[in-house]
Amino acid sequence: SDLGLVIRPDERLTPDAVCELDLLVICGGYRTPLRYNDELSLLLEVAVEQGAALAGIWNGAWFLGRAGQLDGYRCAVHPEHRPAVAEIARLTHVTSEAYVVDRDRLTASSPTGAFYMTLEWIRSLHGKSLTDGIEDILAFEASRFRRIKPMLNLSVSGPLREVINLMDVNLEEPLQMLDLCLYAGRSRRQIERLFKDQLGTSPQRYYMDLRITEARRLLQHTSLSIVEVSVACGFVSPSHFSKCYSAYFGHRPSKEIRLVK
Repeated sequence: SDLGLVIRPDERLTPDAVCELDLLVICGGYRTPLRYNDELSLLLEVAVEQGAALAGIWNGAWFLGRAGQLDGYRCAVHPEHRPAVAEIARLTHVTSEAYVVDRDRLTASSPTGAFYMTLEWIRSLHGKSLTDGIEDILAFEASRFRRIKPMLNLSVSGPLREVINLMDVNLEEPLQMLDLCLYAGRSRRQIERLFKDQLGTSPQRYYMDLRITEARRLLQHTSLSIVEVSVACGFVSPSHFSKCYSAYFGHRPSKEIRLVK
């Protein structure tokens, strides 16, 4: 993984094993090649026949769509792969949302989305009291997964809200300006004008504001290390993170007051 974690399977996933599952999750990722696999499609088909729900994380929706398992469903997928999913799954509504739970199909476009997606699935099976308990145990009242999305508090136009949403669900892997233009379907000049006219800032500055304020909240309200926070907010290195943080708040991340001991 991007954090250096290595998970090796103990055995091969077979149709017999799939029959015992309640949920089968396709975990995609930045380096996951989009290749069709007959064996995987068969496993998905068997899982559905046995009543299991299907889920896809990051670009996992591509594999579900390629197998025809998203026909008639809404889905979420990482912005980089939305055009690819729309092309191979013509009967699927590809959204720009962080996550989508549509009946027995669960998809997420980001780590944060995957967290919310999982909570909603658990809530649908066991009720709100259980998910409230999960959040309490994990001390998420002020954590990254309870972050109030900034665009919800903004009176902005639909096109600008779409760009802000793209930024908001891609803090860990920040999108380049070219990608924002591509996924939002607007030119660089149009996006820059939207930010200048409605928010009085540039898209680059606004994106940095999102990332750096999220970093401060993580430092204050979680026990994550500075390295973990820098990764979670899309900084290329701890030194780059420290430099940006100091320029924004006037002190280094190591000097931030920790509210969670």
